[in-house]
Amino acid sequence: MNPYDAAHNLAKALRESSEFKEMKDAQAAVKADPSAKEMLLDFRKEQFNMHKQQLSGVEVSQEQKDRLEKLYEVVNMNTLLKNLLTAEYKVSVLLEDIQKIINEANKEIYDQELIGNIEDYFGGQEQEYEQ
Repeated sequence: MNPYDAAHNLAKALRESSEFKEMKDAQAAVKADPSAKEMLLDFRKEQFNMHKQQLSGVEVSQEQKDRLEKLYEVVNMNTLLKNLLTAEYKVSVLLEDIQKIINEANKEIYDQELIGNIEDYFGGQEQEYEQ
């Protein structure tokens, strides 16, 4: 089987999946409601700023965490936004599962002996990444 053909088939299957269709429908519903859209964008901005702060090594205060948590609770009360966030989660799980399957092939392709131990590259400390 040609890997490129398989990749195109996978892309088609993703576009036709219930998860993707549900997400597209949820996105359209939010876009049609200006207040829901604004609320979502405010929430995403707060999320992004907090994540950016974490990546830059600046500790996030408890007050900031609490503010984002409260904002999430408000966002989650809006049915359109709750549906979108749920749909986004389902798509992310689907894509993560597919990535795991692809990574299994990578384990067979790359000879670990020729790559080395990742801990050696980071001075004995594994890098921690936030998702």
